[in-house]
Amino acid sequence: MSQHRHPLLRWASAATRSLAPAVAQVVRALRRAARPAVRWGGLRRVTPIARKFGFDRGTPVDRVYIDDFLAAHRGEVRGRVLEIADAAYTRRFGDDRVTRSDVLHVTAGHPGATLVGDLVSGAGVPRGAFDCLILTQTLPFVYDVPAALATCHAALRPGGVMLATVPGISQISRYDMDRWGDYWRFTSLSARRLVAGVFGEDRVTVTAYGNVLATIALLHGLAAEELRPAELAARDDDYEVLIGVRAVKAL
Repeated sequence: MSQHRHPLLRWASAATRSLAPAVAQVVRALRRAARPAVRWGGLRRVTPIARKFGFDRGTPVDRVYIDDFLAAHRGEVRGRVLEIADAAYTRRFGDDRVTRSDVLHVTAGHPGATLVGDLVSGAGVPRGAFDCLILTQTLPFVYDVPAALATCHAALRPGGVMLATVPGISQISRYDMDRWGDYWRFTSLSARRLVAGVFGEDRVTVTAYGNVLATIALLHGLAAEELRPAELAARDDDYEVLIGVRAVKAL
């Protein structure tokens, strides 16, 4: 039958083949018409507007989210507090609850540092000494994250709290990459699993911040002041700019 098809069937098959490109072209045109027009303006570029995370234009987008996270847990910034590199967040959120503020840095002689130590090896980090540990944007630059988290856990007193933030979607920090390495970006799931592996699943709370507009602004080096408050505050689970992690050491 396939070798001796009716002439009408042969004609229909040929007509279909000849119409297929035209039909496909119409379908493509309809799809293009259905897409909303995008006015790229100054964003149609393959280089960022600025490369300094927004510091040169105002407040970086992710710093707003760090402030939001720490403000939500400011009551736990108390007693003896350890922070990395400087004590800015301890001063901002500790109010009158902080009895002693320590700053850890890996390099001796760093301005303001009260402790010289290594989060990975634990050398120089007191054990069971702190009521609160503020660990903002530090873990991306540590290759052995589980070891660093184990040191943080050991440094806390029973009932002590670690308040950590890590980047989700972000550019490379060239300053850190060229000195000690910029290794990781996180999701809320990976952050939870890493911290829960040390502190315990029921002792970890994770909060993600960000949306597609905030992500674009951060990647282009725009400042938070260039977005509306509602645009910054909007959250989209598929666009995590910053992840905040609260973890409590068991009593």
